[in-house]
Amino acid sequence: MKKYITSFCVFMLMGIVAANANWQYPVNGARRGYGRVSGNGDDGMHFVLSVRGGAAFGRADIKNEIGGLTGVYMVNINSGEIVTKAWYDFQEPSEQANYIPAGYASLGDLPATDDYSEFAFAAGVSLGFTMPDAPQWRVELGFDHISESDYNGTPLFQGSLITSEGYVVDAQSGGMQSTLSSDIYSVMAFYDFFDGSQKPLKQMIPYVGIGAGYADTKTVLQLTDSYGDLSDVYELQNFGVVDSAGVIQFNKAETRSSNLAPILAAGFSYGLSEQMFLDVGARAMLLPKIKWQLTSEDNELHRDWFSADKMMYLNAMIGLRVEF
Repeated sequence: MKKYITSFCVFMLMGIVAANANWQYPVNGARRGYGRVSGNGDDGMHFVLSVRGGAAFGRADIKNEIGGLTGVYMVNINSGEIVTKAWYDFQEPSEQANYIPAGYASLGDLPATDDYSEFAFAAGVSLGFTMPDAPQWRVELGFDHISESDYNGTPLFQGSLITSEGYVVDAQSGGMQSTLSSDIYSVMAFYDFFDGSQKPLKQMIPYVGIGAGYADTKTVLQLTDSYGDLSDVYELQNFGVVDSAGVIQFNKAETRSSNLAPILAAGFSYGLSEQMFLDVGARAMLLPKIKWQLTSEDNELHRDWFSADKMMYLNAMIGLRVEF
């Protein structure tokens, strides 16, 4: 999918540039300007290439996506202590005699311990053009990569549950190490605030931008049964290997999520020369939902485990823009 989108963007830009190549050849040797200049054949449309790099901050609510899985619990008749069935199974028979079933409870009702809030590196490149007879406007096709960041936690989920027998359990479920990274393909329209037909030199030129992007996000999840509530669930044995102690060793699982992302931008450029501009800006992107899943060894079975809801990326980057 990435190759098709990239090829399409390059193809469209080549067609636009070729169709409007008259700006490359001033008439009568006149110097190229940034607007329609009488006698030189220049309509103000110019090819734009920009590169940028910086940092991205991501923020999202983490949602439990386990669904209908249930944990089984036992209660100590002497102390009232409630433990998981897996913990109970490891005890000596003499100790097990002190416990009775406490019922089951839905693991899907547990909230996440922490929301996602992380920094990452970001870099991007854009190709585009300024509009004919309106050089304040430019349109760009862009690609931005937000590098890998970590989201780790033990426990992953934690909270109070009421079992089917009426007991209140302070439940903890799962530990994990995970990462995510995003590639974002965008179409953006920018407006540069300056008067006249030519961008001023040695001055800051504010701009704003709006657009939309296709975001391809990769997540990697390594889940562990840190609290013994998952290994007794038969369904989950499809997503790992049960060791000699009866504990599931979950597969490392890779998942891709696709989102359409609205994008807002603001910043300023500084004219170093007639064709070269220093660009300092920020972009805000909203990715509706990013998933982490369990995956079987043959990659045939998938099960949602948690998600990042309404992921907001804020990128702050500095770059160089060239207008030919």
